[in-house]
Amino acid sequence: MTELPAYYLPLGRTGDHEHFMPTEHTVSVWGDDLQHGGPPIGLLARSLLRHQPDPAHAFTRVTVDILGAIGMAENRIHTTVLRPGKQISLVQSELSVRQVDGTYRTAARAQGWRMATAETSEVVHLPTPPLTPAPDEIEAAPGMTGIGPLVGEWATKGFVGTLDCRIASSDPEVGREVWVRPNFPLVAGEQTTDIEKFFTVLDIANGIGSTLAFSEWTFMNTDTTVHLHRQPVGEWTGIKARMTVGPQGYGLTGAELFDGSGAVGRSAQTLLIRSVG
Repeated sequence: MTELPAYYLPLGRTGDHEHFMPTEHTVSVWGDDLQHGGPPIGLLARSLLRHQPDPAHAFTRVTVDILGAIGMAENRIHTTVLRPGKQISLVQSELSVRQVDGTYRTAARAQGWRMATAETSEVVHLPTPPLTPAPDEIEAAPGMTGIGPLVGEWATKGFVGTLDCRIASSDPEVGREVWVRPNFPLVAGEQTTDIEKFFTVLDIANGIGSTLAFSEWTFMNTDTTVHLHRQPVGEWTGIKARMTVGPQGYGLTGAELFDGSGAVGRSAQTLLIRSVG
């Protein structure tokens, strides 16, 4: 049986560090020597989720700060508990990229609040309706073809070309609505969990919600923050995203997040916006 391509190849562990080699499937639309934000966020979330796991606890908020270019050389992950607790704990993962001289430069950091779960089904309040239509009712297109400014090579290059995307709504003013799932495992030889798939695709909200053309503007995000009110289930993640552009070179993308049963939370990304010309 042929193994599927993956976003990362595992290179083993040294002490408290895990080592991975990014594959060509992680490449960013912004440059061949950079990773798209999606796979590193997925890798950091994987490390948070698998660090001292407890089925009686769940991550309710995860923030990823991108501290610099995430290159295509070896990536190293280190995870620790910053604030231990029985009810609430704060877990941190750092991703470092190996440099030519053999040292490592920290390129991204994720922090997640992990809370003890409890029974609150009798007071559930879900003001956001489910995302429709369902992905199996929508025609597929290569990569992210047809999603806002994503045309030509922008829609199929590197990481975005590995995604299965279905457009539910294409109106950027109220928020484009897209179903998405990764076609490859996050780490070769591993079973990627539903929530790991969820975090792997969230960075594309920036492109989904964009009102700007790639040929005229760059709008790279410096962070992604996710708040969850329940854990996502299933292969598909629904994203309803809208970009807001300010007058001073920065903006934000806000998104509502879904699985097949309905809303699961929200995300926000800070954007650095620059004219290509």
